[in-house]
Amino acid sequence: QVQLVESGGGLVQPGGSLRLSCAASGTSLSKWTTGWHRQAPGKQREMVAGITSGGSANYADSVKGRFTISRDNAKNTVYLQMNSLKPEDTAVYYCSTTIFVSSYWGQGTQVTVSS
Repeated sequence: QVQLVESGGGLVQPGGSLRLSCAASGTSLSKWTTGWHRQAPGKQREMVAGITSGGSANYADSVKGRFTISRDNAKNTVYLQMNSLKPEDTAVYYCSTTIFVSSYWGQGTQVTVSS
């Protein structure tokens, strides 16, 4: 049973930072591509960042230079370091991993950027 659990969300002021964590059980994240996605109220879910099994990362244009995705294989956890946060980054953030043809999602963590 693959489970993903996100944590690290919260309320932060514009320009601040947060680090989100996605801890996995039931599989090794180092074997698969894992991504962070977000969904703001009234908007479609969008991909924010992804990291392949080989460690290559890609980012949405809206977060390039501000967000960094990384993975700790020993902890079986993927992180999203978010710097220079903007109000438009406010959303529920989800991590997901795809194993062959099946995708697994966490429950999400709320990030609110507001003064």
